[in-house]
Amino acid sequence: MIIKKVFVAFTFILFSLPALAQEDTLVPPKTNLKWFETISVGGYVQARYNRLLETNPQLTCEQCDGSWGDGNGFSLRRVRLKFSGNLGDYVSFYIQPDFASSGGQHLGQLRDAYFDVSLDKNGEYRFRFGQSKVPYGFENMQSSQNRIPLDRNDALNSSIRNERELGVFFYWTPTLIQERFSMLNKLGLKGSGDYGVFGFGVFNGQTGNSPELNNKLHVVGRLSYPFLLGSQIIEPGIQAYTGQYQMPTGNVSNGTMVNNDLNYLDQRVAASFILYPQPFGIQAEYNIGKGPEFNKETNSIEVTPLHGGYATLTYKTHIGNQVLFPFTRYHYYNGGKKFERDARSYEVKELEIGVEWQPVKAFELVAMYTISSRRYEDFIIRDNLQEGSLLRLQAQVNF
Repeated sequence: MIIKKVFVAFTFILFSLPALAQEDTLVPPKTNLKWFETISVGGYVQARYNRLLETNPQLTCEQCDGSWGDGNGFSLRRVRLKFSGNLGDYVSFYIQPDFASSGGQHLGQLRDAYFDVSLDKNGEYRFRFGQSKVPYGFENMQSSQNRIPLDRNDALNSSIRNERELGVFFYWTPTLIQERFSMLNKLGLKGSGDYGVFGFGVFNGQTGNSPELNNKLHVVGRLSYPFLLGSQIIEPGIQAYTGQYQMPTGNVSNGTMVNNDLNYLDQRVAASFILYPQPFGIQAEYNIGKGPEFNKETNSIEVTPLHGGYATLTYKTHIGNQVLFPFTRYHYYNGGKKFERDARSYEVKELEIGVEWQPVKAFELVAMYTISSRRYEDFIIRDNLQEGSLLRLQAQVNF
């Protein structure tokens, strides 16, 4: 009922807006170039080390970075190649594989593969077909190439593994706002890219690179608008999704009690507030909902409430031509993670303090000190509270 009301509100606000009129979205070309002359290739590579000043080698984070904790050393977190281009005035494509997504084996795995079909030459109304990011959560849509903290927050990122899914999405972005989104990227203000003022879509709901299991599609909607306030830009947003998630049998331990059909309600709503760093910035989001979670008292996976969010404070400053982003983030999450074993139960409290240094455009270095308390439990792992701190380093090259 809550989700239906949110979607009604989306529609009402959409048609009430005034007619004012990066990474993942392409504007149709304004020239007569042939399609093969518009193709571009880019990407980035991230190398990490997470073991400095480590106080608890048993502290890990399966969702964030598999190279946390005992038995790990230097790692490649991401090795991404991006292929994109325009196929005439109305169609564009985007393909992105990752070669650092297989537990240190560095095998290739698809991240994005979609094409946009616009209903007009300005690209204000477009449909997206294929595997792409689900429009839920600003930080989820923000590229890891642009995001300052090394990993996404647990609270919103626990919604969809790797932030991507197979589906069809509709986006509406007035020309003025397309230019504003583009400006945010050109100024290096850590934007999310163009996912529309209004977005709506349907997707499988089993998370990216996974087959559909129950023939029940998820539905998502999002409304977000970047306002100019003098020299500042703020972007409030609201988003929600609902559907039925089916636990894969390979993710359920022997002895865990489950629903007969393995289906569980998967439903969330989130609010976002972004003040872009000029020079001080705030990025904050919070979500609530219901989803599958392991209950150690009954040894069963049950639909339970979940909630959590984060707040990131940043400051953009320059030393000559070099750019510095000092930052701090606190995030909290209490709920299950449906894509982990037995919909593993979590309570996360984590504080991060760090700085991103960009001596040149092609290279970035991040140092981040993490103070963490993580309780995560499933049928096999019981009474597991891990607390500790560590200094994490990441070098990134952009091309």
